[in-house]
Amino acid sequence: MAAERMADKGGEPGQVPPARPLDSVDRAILRILQTDGRASIRAVAERVHVSRANAYARINRLVEDGVIRGFSARVNHERAGQGASAYITLKIVQNSWRTVREELQALPGATHIALVSGDFDVLLLVHTPDNRALRELVLTKIQAIPEVLSTRTLLVFEETDPGPHPDRPTELG
Repeated sequence: MAAERMADKGGEPGQVPPARPLDSVDRAILRILQTDGRASIRAVAERVHVSRANAYARINRLVEDGVIRGFSARVNHERAGQGASAYITLKIVQNSWRTVREELQALPGATHIALVSGDFDVLLLVHTPDNRALRELVLTKIQAIPEVLSTRTLLVFEETDPGPHPDRPTELG
């Protein structure tokens, strides 16, 4: 769909348009939505001192431009029955990132996947019901991916989700 929009605007399909600069109102809207993704258009408009139509248009533009990638809930994984968490580092075959990423995205409980530099290539965060399920995930699913050369599992003993805080300075401020 984005490729179709680009073709309509004279760009090449699949080409990402350049990012438009954000002004202080856009940054304020982003801070509000990071703190409360369920904030109404009316509440956002009132807090940034613009009309509802202006707030609606700005939020839509931020979504269309890919600045806002989506809206989601912050989940307490333990209370949601996912009591075991781990970071898994992977070494992969050179130039296989796209293939490996697709395989990892299909894994149950994968919540963050990053291509990184350093002693390993991929950092994966997973949440599973228990250590037995975590073991099965690593040994039978991840290590079965042909492009994965090795893994290392780091158990998470305790997590803190700092979440967004309106009073904390951010790069958007």
